[in-house]
Amino acid sequence: MSAAATAIAAAGAGRMGRGIALAFAWGGYEVALIDLKPRDATASERLRREAMDEMAASLASLAELGAMADEAVARVLSRIRVVSEGMAAQALAEADVVFECVTETLEAKRDALARLSSLARPDTILASTTSTMLVTDLVPLATHPERLLNAHWLNPAYLIPLVELSAHPGTAPEVVSRLRGLLEDIGKIPVLCAAAPGYIVPRLQALIMNEAARMVEEGVASADDIDKATRYGLGLRFSAIGVIEFIDYGGNDILCYASRYLAEHLSRERYTAPAIVDRLMREGNIGLKSGQGFYDYRERDLSAYRKDVLARTLGALKHAGLFRPPR
Repeated sequence: MSAAATAIAAAGAGRMGRGIALAFAWGGYEVALIDLKPRDATASERLRREAMDEMAASLASLAELGAMADEAVARVLSRIRVVSEGMAAQALAEADVVFECVTETLEAKRDALARLSSLARPDTILASTTSTMLVTDLVPLATHPERLLNAHWLNPAYLIPLVELSAHPGTAPEVVSRLRGLLEDIGKIPVLCAAAPGYIVPRLQALIMNEAARMVEEGVASADDIDKATRYGLGLRFSAIGVIEFIDYGGNDILCYASRYLAEHLSRERYTAPAIVDRLMREGNIGLKSGQGFYDYRERDLSAYRKDVLARTLGALKHAGLFRPPR
């Protein structure tokens, strides 16, 4: 898909719709930010000004931080048009890709998807941005379900690269491929996950956040020290190496033994390792040091790989302004 030939619509003019509109406008695409709520002319104009002012303020902040030239703010904003509910039919009929961005309630999703299905062309990709509902639950709400999938963005949508794509069994493979290519064209990093609660990131971060809150509650550490530990230890490390990659790098045996200890002394429910960890232990596939784990390292240049991981970690450290050369 090219920016010139692809019409993008974000249906729902709230926070997520505005963020997605900015992401595509930043990437060179013309975007229709569609308000799906009926309003009189005065209220519609008020919403349009509010949305444009908020998006302008976000871009101005990025310019102040050196992420874009001041003159680029107006250029990016000029690619976004806020469409009133009365003009929604025309904008949706012209769209090649529609992101549904309405409130996270089943009633709102039902009404929105019914309307989008009836007004968009049958070949238009329809991507819900829900963060709580499974795409399989949305299938009955849309016509032409082969063009339906979830696209879960992380806020701020215009800045965070990751977009989690979740398809249902009836989603056409070419729809997933087209949307993946479109997202990559604007600099996003799409990943695929099954229709399961929490996608990937929310499922992981909910565990971390709850455990952090629990440590404050138990008096294990202060909120400030826990935040320092996550920013300068956990977060910095995982910005350079993936979670599964990290298991292999350190060794699945370390995870196995640590899980057993924490399960015994803290909570079996929270810390008992999944069956796959025990299976890899039995097989002797504990990661990098055995040649196999979650990944296969037998054909890799391990010296070059270890140097690459070190380079990534060093890059994260320098980016955070924490690298200090030796005295």
